Amino acid sequence: TLELFRQDVAANTIGLHYTLKDPSAYDIVQAPVTYGSFSTNTTGMMASLENSLSALSHYHYEDLTDENKLTYDILESYLQTAQKGAPYLLYEEPLGEITGIQAQLPVLLAEYPFHDIKDVDTYLSLLSCTPDYFNSLISFEKEKADSGLFIPDSTVDAVVDQCSSFVDMKDSNYLLTTFDERLSKIPGLSSTVKRNYQKKNQEMIANAVVPAYESLIDALLELRGSGKNKKGVCYFPNGKEYYSYVVERDTGSPRSVSEIKKLIHDQISSDLLSIQTLLSKDPELASRPVSAEAPPDKSDIFLQNQIDRNQPEQILTLLEQKSSAAFPAPPDVTAQVKYVPNAMEPYLSPAFYMIPAIDDQSENVIYINQSRNVDTLKLFTTLAHEGYPGHLYQTTYFAEKNTEPLRSIFNFSGYVEGWATYAEMCSYYLSPLPKDQAALFQKNGSLTLGLYAAADIGIHYDGWSVPDTVRFFSDYGIKDTDAIQEIYNLILSDPGNYLKYYVGYLEFMELKKKAMKIDGDEFSQKNFHRAVLDVGPAPFDIVSKYAVDR
Repeated sequence: TLELFRQDVAANTIGLHYTLKDPSAYDIVQAPVTYGSFSTNTTGMMASLENSLSALSHYHYEDLTDENKLTYDILESYLQTAQKGAPYLLYEEPLGEITGIQAQLPVLLAEYPFHDIKDVDTYLSLLSCTPDYFNSLISFEKEKADSGLFIPDSTVDAVVDQCSSFVDMKDSNYLLTTFDERLSKIPGLSSTVKRNYQKKNQEMIANAVVPAYESLIDALLELRGSGKNKKGVCYFPNGKEYYSYVVERDTGSPRSVSEIKKLIHDQISSDLLSIQTLLSKDPELASRPVSAEAPPDKSDIFLQNQIDRNQPEQILTLLEQKSSAAFPAPPDVTAQVKYVPNAMEPYLSPAFYMIPAIDDQSENVIYINQSRNVDTLKLFTTLAHEGYPGHLYQTTYFAEKNTEPLRSIFNFSGYVEGWATYAEMCSYYLSPLPKDQAALFQKNGSLTLGLYAAADIGIHYDGWSVPDTVRFFSDYGIKDTDAIQEIYNLILSDPGNYLKYYVGYLEFMELKKKAMKIDGDEFSQKNFHRAVLDVGPAPFDIVSKYAVDR
C-alpha cells in the first residue's frame, strides 16, 4: 500500500505538494515536475487495475489486523469501482462549470505553499508546464468531440467566460500578489533574490499560464457546436450505464439509482411535511427576521448574540465550541479564512476547504465566496460545512489517527461531502435561532438540495428536457424559468455532483437510524459520530460494517 501511495502522489506535482510537506520522509525523491495528463487508454487502465486486484488477493484476509482488513476492504472496493469506469474515460468531463480545471487550477496555484526555496523553484517549473498540460486537455476534448461526447454549448460558453475572466486580470492577477506574499514568508532571502523570483513569476504568468488559457479559449470556441447532445448523459451510447457508475463512485452508496431516487423523494416528502407542520403551528415563522444582509440591523438575531458576519474566524471558534457536546474533541489546529478574488466570484462555489498535507495538519484554510454568502445565517452554516463540524474537523480528526497513507489519496466524495452536508444541517440547531425557526430553515435547506439531487437523476438518468425540469420544479412552487434553465445547465455540466452532497447526507442519516435501532436507549450522538469518523472516508456499506453493524 505504501508503494501504491508513492506511485500515485509522485505522478502529479500539485497532488504531491498538497499531500506531503516532506516527501523525502516517504522515500519520494526527485519526482518529476508535472501536472499529469489526460489518458484515454482503457486497456492500460484495466490491466493496471487487474494487476492491483491480483496482488491484493494474495493476502490472507482472515490473518489481517482489523485496521488492515479495513484498508483491504476499501482498496478492493475502490479498484472494483474503478474497473467499472475504465470503459468510460472519454465520458469524463474535466471542464465542469464549478469543479472544472479552469476554475480550480488558479486557486490551487495561489495556495501552493512555499516551505523553502526549493518549493519556489518547483512552482516556477510547474508554471512552465501549463501550456503542455492544457494542450493535453485540448487533445482530450477534441477526442471527445470526435467520439460524439463533447460538452453542450451552454457549458462551453460558461467555461470560456471563466477563462476570459482569468486572462483579463492581467497585472492584477492574484497569482502575482499571492506569489509575493508566499515568497515573503521564506526567511533569509535578500531583496535582490526576491525581485528576481518575482520577475520570473511575472514572466511565467505572462508567457505560459495566460497563453495556455487563451489556447483553451480558442480550442473551445473552435469545438463549439460539436456537442450534439444538449440533454443528459443518458442520451449518449451506454449513457445510463455510465451514469450508474458515476453515482456509485461519487456517492459511495450501495443502492441502485432507482433505490437512491426513492430515498431522495421520501426525504423530500418528509421535509415538506415537517415544513407544513411547523408553519401550521406558526404561520409567521418563515417571514420573521433572522439575519439581515449587510449592513446588519437590530433584527439580526446573530448580532444580538454577538455573532458578527465580518469575523468568520470568530464564528468558526463558536461552532467548534458548540459542537463539543455531540462530537468528539477536535485536534488542536489553526484555521484561516480567506476570500475568493472578486474576478472569480461568479465561477466558484460558495466556499471550499483546502485540505492540508497529511504530515502537517496544523494550518488550515477556508475560502469564502462573499458574493454567495449574503447573510449571517448562510455564512454560519457554510462555515459549519467547511469548518466545524464539517470538512476541517473531519479531515484533521481522521489524520490524527495516523492511518495508512494510501487512504489519503482515495476520493470518497459521498462520505466527505455527505459528512459536511450532515454537519451543515446540524449547525442550524447550533445557531442562536429559536428551535422551531432552526428546524424550518434546516428542513428548507434539505428540501432545496433534495430537489437539485432529484433533478440530477431526472436529467441524466431519466432524460428530462428543460420543459420536464420546469414542470418538476413548478410542482414545488419554483416557477422562475430563467433560474430553472440555469439550474439545468449547471446540472448538465457536472453529472452526479449534487448527489455526492445529498445522498451522502442521507446515507449518514440512514446509518444513524440503524445505530439508534441497534443501541436503543444506549444510543449516544457522540459515540455514533466517533464511530463513523474513526472509520474515515469509505463506501457506506464498509462504514456500516465497521462503525454500526458490530
